[in-house]
Amino acid sequence: MSTRVAVVVGNPKPGSRTLASAVHVARELSGEEPGLVVDLAELGARLLDWSDGEVGRLVAEVGDADLVVVASPTYKATYTGLLKLFLERFAAGTGLGGVAVPLMLGAGPAHALAPEVFLRPLLAELGAVVPVPALYVLDARYADPTAYDAWLAAARPVVRSMLQPPLLEGVPS
Repeated sequence: MSTRVAVVVGNPKPGSRTLASAVHVARELSGEEPGLVVDLAELGARLLDWSDGEVGRLVAEVGDADLVVVASPTYKATYTGLLKLFLERFAAGTGLGGVAVPLMLGAGPAHALAPEVFLRPLLAELGAVVPVPALYVLDARYADPTAYDAWLAAARPVVRSMLQPPLLEGVPS
């Protein structure tokens, strides 16, 4: 059974450093390329149209993912409004059904707790399991794999264990 891996990025700039960082984290945690990458900058104002079929489809796919990395740059000490618009589409308690990893990039260490304090509780409220601490990466180090090493060493075994099927699945009773 293949793991469904998704990345959601709330940076208003398409193809951003935040996107590169989130794809790297998803790949490192799952051992595979993400099957779905949602760069919200490409959707823009469509996020305001609740009847938009493409946005609805993306919400459903992200909600069904086994692992979703939700990433944002730090804006005003929290995540972007663009990401908030997308996450508003998910039902509380049941909207996200898998494991979620909150990730934020920022210019300095002053906001290092932002993903833990603001993004992690929101993902849990939407029904995701958030089994590891949120990740904060300095913008200047986003392309440096060593910026992720310590966090990945701690998070990878936890996330991978959560993505494994139950030991008794498929065993006749």
